[in-house]
Amino acid sequence: MTRRRLDAELTRRGLARSREQARELIAAGAVQVRGVAATKAATQVETSAPITVESGGSKYVSRGALKLIGALDAFEAVDGRNDRERSDDSTGLSDGDDGREQDHDGKRSLTVTGRRVLDAGASTGGFTQVLLERGAERVLAVDVGYGQLAWPLRVDPRVDLLERTNVRSLTVEAVPYLASMVVADLSFISLRTVLPALLGCTDPTCDYLLMVKPQFEVGREQVGDGVVRDPELRKRSVESVVRFAIGLGLSFRGVVASPLPGPSGNVEYFIWLVRGGTDPGIVDVTEAIDAAVQEGPS
Repeated sequence: MTRRRLDAELTRRGLARSREQARELIAAGAVQVRGVAATKAATQVETSAPITVESGGSKYVSRGALKLIGALDAFEAVDGRNDRERSDDSTGLSDGDDGREQDHDGKRSLTVTGRRVLDAGASTGGFTQVLLERGAERVLAVDVGYGQLAWPLRVDPRVDLLERTNVRSLTVEAVPYLASMVVADLSFISLRTVLPALLGCTDPTCDYLLMVKPQFEVGREQVGDGVVRDPELRKRSVESVVRFAIGLGLSFRGVVASPLPGPSGNVEYFIWLVRGGTDPGIVDVTEAIDAAVQEGPS
């Protein structure tokens, strides 16, 4: 009798959009094999075994989508109203051809509509899915892996896919266009390692919405069991990335804690950086990071 890993079998049967989503369903206790709740994605199951999944699951291919939604919502707020509301105000924002919007003070707000976005570390496509939902013109999904992007996204004509591609070695020759926005969800590598390559593949006024994962920014000797629990280490990890980015000529616009933790419980943070900004001092770096760490999950 043929057997497969449970997460792989869920994906094969179409009960999950991806193996990542399958693992999330299993962890949530939503999967039953022969009427018994499954607890491990690696469990070997017969291909003929009855498997059920409770309804009411997320429509997104990964929980990363919910993280990006939280960050976009946080950074879209301008003067208490988001950009979609302000776009209806004829005396409010002036829309640019590339989807950027500005308020009366010339300060840019973060929007996706009409943008060509580079999704660094696309994996199954949670970020890509949200970007398309929010009106991105095109998304360049880049990942070092192969065959991970969910099928509906893989065949979407708005998605360009670069697989087996390490972001740190990405070159302008490898990309079909210069992105006006970058999002990143990378693991086992510091953002400081990949930022120079990303700058070379983006337009001169690009927005960067990057997820900082403290466990990959601090030294291994300070991580211990893989979870960064010390708030001071979290602050230091975020600030190290921001200061490095400023050294590359980027402006810092804000930071917010991810609404969901990483798989091991690590608190993660989204930073918003701008290339070609005219007001690099708009946000106090240390003060903003302190607030994000204090207000975010403990």
